[in-house]
Amino acid sequence: MRYVSYERDGKPALGIIDPKTQRIIDRSSKGSLLNLIGQGPLVSEHDFSHEEGIPLSQAKLFAPIAYPPKNVLCIGRNYLEHVKEGAAARNSIGDEKPPEIPVFFTKAHTCIIGPEEAITFNPKVSDKIDWEAELAVIIGKTGRDIEEADALDYIFGYTCLNDVTARDLQRSHNQWFKGKSLDTFCPIGPWVVTTDEIGDPQNLKISCRVNGVTKQEANTSDMIFNIRQIISWISKGFTLEPGDIIATGTPSGVGFARTPPEYLKEGDVVEVELEKIGILRNVVKTY
Repeated sequence: MRYVSYERDGKPALGIIDPKTQRIIDRSSKGSLLNLIGQGPLVSEHDFSHEEGIPLSQAKLFAPIAYPPKNVLCIGRNYLEHVKEGAAARNSIGDEKPPEIPVFFTKAHTCIIGPEEAITFNPKVSDKIDWEAELAVIIGKTGRDIEEADALDYIFGYTCLNDVTARDLQRSHNQWFKGKSLDTFCPIGPWVVTTDEIGDPQNLKISCRVNGVTKQEANTSDMIFNIRQIISWISKGFTLEPGDIIATGTPSGVGFARTPPEYLKEGDVVEVELEKIGILRNVVKTY
């Protein structure tokens, strides 16, 4: 099932997508998607023929979860080729080795935006804005100290995420939070796809395009730490809650590691695509 947050009567509303007609069926009576996830196990809905809905192509979509329970939880350096390209770009001997344990950081939840919304930046604050295509996990139930064997049972669904990063701020601050948390720097969407439609999350094609040109292309099977391991590691002594968003890392092909380096500019169109999920599209604007 695919859940969307869309505009209805000028306000965000919850909907599900009819796979046959590609129309949005309203489910606002259940509140937001975050509310719905928190209610526990969902009843599957397969027959939408009795409801009209509105065409998906005509709807304005919002971020499926705009206000998660906490900051967006992220893992860095989780694809080996990305680790290698970063080390080469920084001329850091020894950094090309994969991390022995997951590297975690967070993005402020205030930087979340939805599909077709603008990624905005002020060139006086940063002019080295980079893309990072990622698979995002949406947690479905509360858990702590989760065993790897049980980890996938805690997932509600998946979506696309762009871990937009101001590389100059990331380096000058000697940590990642500020450079990854500027307003609009966490596009997610276009919808959340439940686990039953995804199957194995470790075998999904992932890519990023800028102005139609492919910059990143890989498979989630290339992750250093798989999703089971990520959830188990992050939940050690740390409670995960329904609606928490976990970004699982980006593959190689980011802008700062290219020769010469490439960064986003006014008017660029960025697309993050995940197999079995869809395409998250955003335009870039300065202010």
